[in-house]
Amino acid sequence: MDISFLSTFHPFRGGIAQFNARLLRELRAGGHGVHPRTFSTQYPSLLFPGTSQLVTTDDIAEPVNAPRVLSSINPLTWSATANAIAREHPDVLLVRYWMSFFGPSLGNVARRVRRQGITPIALVDNILPHEARSFDKPFTQYFLNSCDGFITLSESVRDQLLTLRPDARTIVLPHPLYDHFGAALQQDAAQHALGIAPKSKVLLFFGFIRDYKGLDLLIEALAKLPQDHVLIIAGEPYGEMKKYRDAIDRLGIRDRIVDRIRYIPDQEVPLYFSAADAVVLPYRSATQSGITAIAQHFAKPVIATDVGGLKEFVEDGRTGIIVPEVSAAAIAAGIERFRTIDHSFLKENLMHAKGVHSWSRFAESLIAFAQEVRRS
Repeated sequence: MDISFLSTFHPFRGGIAQFNARLLRELRAGGHGVHPRTFSTQYPSLLFPGTSQLVTTDDIAEPVNAPRVLSSINPLTWSATANAIAREHPDVLLVRYWMSFFGPSLGNVARRVRRQGITPIALVDNILPHEARSFDKPFTQYFLNSCDGFITLSESVRDQLLTLRPDARTIVLPHPLYDHFGAALQQDAAQHALGIAPKSKVLLFFGFIRDYKGLDLLIEALAKLPQDHVLIIAGEPYGEMKKYRDAIDRLGIRDRIVDRIRYIPDQEVPLYFSAADAVVLPYRSATQSGITAIAQHFAKPVIATDVGGLKEFVEDGRTGIIVPEVSAAAIAAGIERFRTIDHSFLKENLMHAKGVHSWSRFAESLIAFAQEVRRS
């Protein structure tokens, strides 16, 4: 199959760009022709809360030769992008959708190429965002009506999609494991490198820090746990950190926090996951999380609140813990329950999951679905 793949690629950074690069490699390994294109402007700088949209020298970024053609805010580039894709006559346009802001630009390109006989298929991370805005629903509706098939990474996203487009052709393909971060380190060596005392019980909060991810609840939960529990906070804040730091001081737990509140380059990722006993996702809302894919790669159990699609990726009592209530007390109880489970049993189940959520299986299922949509 010949595929045009329009999304974020190198030199842009982040989990979605990493996912796309890995999927591109797997599709090509399967003998398919794949032609990537990416943004000239992804987010305007005024709308981007992080430090940089681009990879750094410390990132393990897979270089992808993707022409930078599409500006999310310049309609002149939308038609130019569609024309460039049409000249290649691919069978399918694979377009990644994760934020309503991209609805007009990506939807416009999809509609233009569809008129040229090319089948637009969307790989969808989110339908409606965790932090709602007035344009979310109309922009998303416009995009959904521009595509012929939809691949979601969780059943919860599929269900949201069907509320806006009930006739959509869909398939759910769980997030494959991120395997580009390399091997784990010895846990005691990783903990020593982070200055963590021996025999500590180490929890990890990893990734962008945003209000809906519930870090404040996890900080409150830590204060309810015995003194030997330590929390690593590793990630870049997308917002004000004062409320979190004030809570840490108010609760008197600063000596139990390993503060790595900054952008984490790829080469440091193994250090934090290797040091942890478990990864905690205390989210208030969620669809799915790429953090679970990293945790499973390093065979680390996940303790997650029962929101969105998280329980689709965490088998309660087998690969982690599902916390039934979004509260500090419930999260603390979930962490205490985690301590009662045989960790060798958890690891055995996590190793099995690595084979189930492989990139080859994901790519093969994607191609089969695309062929089915084209025939219909």
